[in-house]
Amino acid sequence: MTLQEIKDKVSDNIGNDVVIKCNLGRNKFEKYRAKIKETYKNVFIVEVRDKRCEIKSFTYTDVMTKTIKIDY
Repeated sequence: MTLQEIKDKVSDNIGNDVVIKCNLGRNKFEKYRAKIKETYKNVFIVEVRDKRCEIKSFTYTDVMTKTIKIDY
C-alpha cells in the first residue's frame, strides 16, 4: 500500500469509529477505540473513546511501517 492510498483511506473515514492497535516494541501493544477527527499533510488526529477523552496524532508512515494498525 502506498502512502497516498493510506492518506486517501484515512481521509475517507473521517468521523468514523476505528480500532487502532499500536506496537510499542518488546511485545507491548496498546489498543484504542477511536474516532478519526482531522487529517493533515503528514499526520492525522484521532479522539480516543476510553474513560477519558484523549487526542492522539499519528503519521501516515506509522501505518505504512506497521507501527500502528487501523481496523476500519
